[in-house]
Amino acid sequence: MDNSGQEVQGHQHQQQQPTNVKVKNQVEVQIGLVGDAQVGKTSLMVKYVQNVFDEEYTQTLGVNFLKRKVSIRSTDIIFSIMDLGGQREFINMLPIASLGSSALVFLFDLTRPETLTSIKEWYRQAHGLNERAIPVLVGTKYDLFVDLDPVYQEQLSRASMEYAQVMDAPLIFCSTAKSINVQKIFKVALAKIFNLTLTVPEINEIGDPLLIYSSLGNKRSRGISR
Repeated sequence: MDNSGQEVQGHQHQQQQPTNVKVKNQVEVQIGLVGDAQVGKTSLMVKYVQNVFDEEYTQTLGVNFLKRKVSIRSTDIIFSIMDLGGQREFINMLPIASLGSSALVFLFDLTRPETLTSIKEWYRQAHGLNERAIPVLVGTKYDLFVDLDPVYQEQLSRASMEYAQVMDAPLIFCSTAKSINVQKIFKVALAKIFNLTLTVPEINEIGDPLLIYSSLGNKRSRGISR
């Protein structure tokens, strides 16, 4: 289960303010969600923003958009999350989700290995539009994946790790239905964007909901993509 406590820590020096005045900075961060149809992009976005899970979401036609505010010390972070429809006819809308995004979350369905293979093309096109965006590789539906054949679990987990290495992307397995690692996806993205310290323990045992981030996603320029 996700920990609702704040686990991202900044290093910036905080100027002292009068004790009766609270001054907060505000920063807007755009996150793009891309991947094949029915991998769980809308479910992840709605679960993170509204803490609701509904199995009856219809396919996204074009681009969905939601916002959520989180606070880190003296700063309010406004997440603007863009969910791109996974059908190929919406590929021309990829710039809407990619351009201006500080992180791009590439989602695949852990129970459908072909959706991991598709990440190659999603990454090629999205990265071509925005090379500065931090990539994050997310495997969805872990609650179903964990009941599959152990040999399949190991094969797909290792393939996912290889993709993450090539993409230089943190790797996270999640379940929106069971609230596994949902919050941590956005905590990892935020930490990589702003070079913050993250105290979330990593998980790298095959069969567990993988959470591998410390050595990945560190090579890009920091700050908001323009």
